[in-house]
Amino acid sequence: MPERQIPEDHPHGATDMVAPTPVIPILDSPHNEKHPQKESPNAVGDKQYAEYDEKSIGSVVDSEDLDVRYVNGEPVITTGRDVSKYVVDIRDDGDPAITFRSLFLGTVFAGLGATLFQIYQFKPVEVSVSTVFLLLLIYSIGILWAKCLPTASIVEGTRFAKLAPVIHFINPGPFGLKEHTISALVASTAASGSTSVMNFAVQRLFYDTNVSATTAVLATFSTGLFGYGVVGLLRPLTVYPSEMVYWRHLPTVSIFQALHYDSAANAKRLKLFWLSFSGMFAFEIIPAYIFPLLSGVNIVCLATQKAPASAVNVITNLFGGTNGNEGLGFGSISFDWQAIGSAYVSLPLIQQANSWIGFAFCYIAIMAIYYSNTWNALSFPMLSSSIFAANGSRYKQNAVFDQTFTLNETALKEVGIPSLTGSYVWYNLTGNLAIGGLIAHCVWFWSPYVWASVKSSMNGTQSDPHYKAMQKYNEVPWYWYGALIVLSFFAGLIVVIKGETTLPWWSYIIALIVGAAVAPFSNLLYARVGNGINTTNLCKMVAAACNPGKPVANLYFSMWSHDVIVQAIALGGDLKMGQYLKIPPRAMFLTQIWGVVIGAVVNYVVMVSVVEAQREILIHPLGTNVWSGQQLQSMNSAAVTWSLADKLYGPHSPYFIVILSLIIGVVPTTIQYFIYRRWPVIGGIRLDSVILPIIYMYSARLYVGVTSMIFSCIIVGVVSQLWLRKYHPGWYRKYNYILGGALDGGAQVMIFVLSFAVFGASGKSNPFPSWAGNPAKGNMDYCNGNGALDK
Repeated sequence: MPERQIPEDHPHGATDMVAPTPVIPILDSPHNEKHPQKESPNAVGDKQYAEYDEKSIGSVVDSEDLDVRYVNGEPVITTGRDVSKYVVDIRDDGDPAITFRSLFLGTVFAGLGATLFQIYQFKPVEVSVSTVFLLLLIYSIGILWAKCLPTASIVEGTRFAKLAPVIHFINPGPFGLKEHTISALVASTAASGSTSVMNFAVQRLFYDTNVSATTAVLATFSTGLFGYGVVGLLRPLTVYPSEMVYWRHLPTVSIFQALHYDSAANAKRLKLFWLSFSGMFAFEIIPAYIFPLLSGVNIVCLATQKAPASAVNVITNLFGGTNGNEGLGFGSISFDWQAIGSAYVSLPLIQQANSWIGFAFCYIAIMAIYYSNTWNALSFPMLSSSIFAANGSRYKQNAVFDQTFTLNETALKEVGIPSLTGSYVWYNLTGNLAIGGLIAHCVWFWSPYVWASVKSSMNGTQSDPHYKAMQKYNEVPWYWYGALIVLSFFAGLIVVIKGETTLPWWSYIIALIVGAAVAPFSNLLYARVGNGINTTNLCKMVAAACNPGKPVANLYFSMWSHDVIVQAIALGGDLKMGQYLKIPPRAMFLTQIWGVVIGAVVNYVVMVSVVEAQREILIHPLGTNVWSGQQLQSMNSAAVTWSLADKLYGPHSPYFIVILSLIIGVVPTTIQYFIYRRWPVIGGIRLDSVILPIIYMYSARLYVGVTSMIFSCIIVGVVSQLWLRKYHPGWYRKYNYILGGALDGGAQVMIFVLSFAVFGASGKSNPFPSWAGNPAKGNMDYCNGNGALDK
């Protein structure tokens, strides 16, 4: 599942403060020439930066320029340092950030963003809400606000001059970058959501418990702000340095600056943006509604309509992928941008290359597990996160857990222990491998960077130009974040004591400790590489040890541990965006808190609406190509199975390897490190560029859901990060990120409209009439094995 769920391309070493990040040097062109005397393309930013600290950067800039490669006079963007120097403008116009207008627009669109986020939680495709979608709407309204409402100048020198402060309060003049950013960050913070709301959905669907709105909002507030407090204390490590890029945010940063910085270059970028946005908005209705076959065209599926039934089943499992849990989607090409997303135009090549290796293993592993009948896989669907009885029927969990959500041993003997699909066991296994590998990778490969970052923070020698430009603003004291942690702790404690959580208070404290301990590792990986690791399995394992036989307690334990990690990553990315765009830190602090509060309320309301309207589809193991309960089913399955950990994951149980894989994951990375110390480059590839936890995670990425977009994602990544970045760095620097953001915005605006107009988010769906591109029966890609035509 996405971990907000979800390496840094760093081939040429580092500054005096940052340890080298792994790279695949074979990707660098041998024809590139170095131009150490080349003036920065970001000349305006460099000049303004010099005003802040001219002496301190002289040696740094000179030494950094020696490592920069140029093609046709343009720098090839490779490292986080390159991003800070060449991609993001250091300009700061000093315009106001917090105004009535910025908070009002932020609050209104926070409701919209939270609504859209919650809808996507019930979709078969893993999609996050693009900040671009929100910032565009805010920008349009903000510009109209500034132009259409009166300003204080109209009463100056008249008898109504006393009204000038009131009029200025309502309309302070031009809608500036910082106001725009504050509004968008309030909205996107609300739209980053919280898995706590999904916990309440699980209780409604699988335990017939309707948690009160007060309990839900307090719990969401607690997890969100505890994570924010943690990342606030980690800022010197995970936000300030250049190498902490948060790559997925670059399209958004580029759009902000293009919209507000008036120059000839930005005029061209803005034109590209609106053309791309409009084109994708008009196009997205075709694959999403009119012609859904385009969401996954597979030649093998289309060419094997008359194959024998047994062959069609195998073909569907490997090549089918347009419907939820249909198959692995091997070779499918998707034309649906909502499924592809801008991540693949922004994630560094090193991350994508490791993910491609993982996908290759995924196709092989899941097919091998299923057809070798490993873990009795043939008795169940190949892809599903549901839990089953041994005969393949849906597991009767309500008969096993009594009204207090506690295990009934007598009933368990009658019903039997639950079984998992082979793909779901593989997902849990690789998840633990990734956690072990993540910790080992951070310790062995990145510990020099950690110590250097801590040292630079203590000595005040942080060299990032954007960090230096922010020094004129008052920083948020560490004790503000400490107070936030204390406040959120007591909010959660109230929920534990008063709500229907079955979680003991001491277990709640352990959950927070686990989340706070893992958060730095996950933040490091996400900030440097743009990809997180799903740490929920570790949280579930600790929960199982603390709360045996209590699935609901395990849900809440995971919420207060794993969600702290997720929120730390999401809010850390926002803090980095604030640094790039020169938003005063104290303004960031207040607006992110407000966004969390708004999101908590709206997410709960939307969750209740969708669960009540689509209940039967959400509890069905397969769902549809529009609605799916795969995330809810996965959460419930994990809660139930880990509450029976001794019977499912113990030394004599069927899935013991899942537990062992946490330790096993440490070993290959440790071996890799010592080989790297002796032979840094093998076969033209730097060994430290192989990031095993990412490979592990993507080795089970296709265990549920729609899978037909993978090859399209790879194509987008190759075009953007290999071809454009390497051979057309000027175009890449100016237009790559803004193009990705525009396509996201257009697709998500249309999906928002369709969700309520025809997809049934408000209760009634209106499917498009069936035709060849939208078959009435079977799967959309015509891979109709496994009884698809009988459904």
